[in-house]
Amino acid sequence: MANIQEKTLGSKIVLFDAEYFPAPDIRMFSGQYWAENKQIIGQAHGRGTTYFFAYQQQEFVLRHYLRGGLIGKVLKDQYWFSGLSRTRPWQEFHLLKYMRAKALPCPIPVAALVAKHGMTYRGDIILSKIPGAQDVFTLLLKASLGADVWQNIGQVIQRFHQHQVYHHDLNIHNIMLDEQSKPWLIDFDKCEIRQGDKWKAANLARLYRSLQKELAAKHIHWCDADWQSLRKGYQC
Repeated sequence: MANIQEKTLGSKIVLFDAEYFPAPDIRMFSGQYWAENKQIIGQAHGRGTTYFFAYQQQEFVLRHYLRGGLIGKVLKDQYWFSGLSRTRPWQEFHLLKYMRAKALPCPIPVAALVAKHGMTYRGDIILSKIPGAQDVFTLLLKASLGADVWQNIGQVIQRFHQHQVYHHDLNIHNIMLDEQSKPWLIDFDKCEIRQGDKWKAANLARLYRSLQKELAAKHIHWCDADWQSLRKGYQC
């Protein structure tokens, strides 16, 4: 059972689940710290470096918040601070907590850091690692997925939508399949609870565009019949 606590250390605020980290240390939000302790088990490189580390016989994900677009070239990882509840780490942590309470397949939020610097802040988040999972993009580079898998993906997306969860960046890099081919959604930065239903079709359309884009650029093993299977699962 989650034991969520908050701790202020000078200008830094740590939100943490004491079941995993009963005495949080600011250093745990540094990839270098885990590397020095020889606990890094992997890395992923995108806009920045995401670290995977092992601790107390469990595996975790450490991600630093980074800006994209033109503003990211100037303010790479700085955000305007207008209250703790409006920070990206705080919002993602609590959204994940809400979704886990609804039994939605997403990572467990373990700890988050908001480090204030005057009127700005930087942020980090630590999540549970989904055992043995790979993202759908990586899997599609190797082989196609069965119709039943696509239907399951559609059903999972529908479950998130049913709970009014809007995924800001719904694409095949953010859909994972574990060792039992169970679908999971990840990366809930800038996501939110959104009322109404009008946005849901556009959210699915975003995923469809990502599939078409990867098909054109990377030659993934995907066809329109797979999309129809996903749609069938979504409509169940």
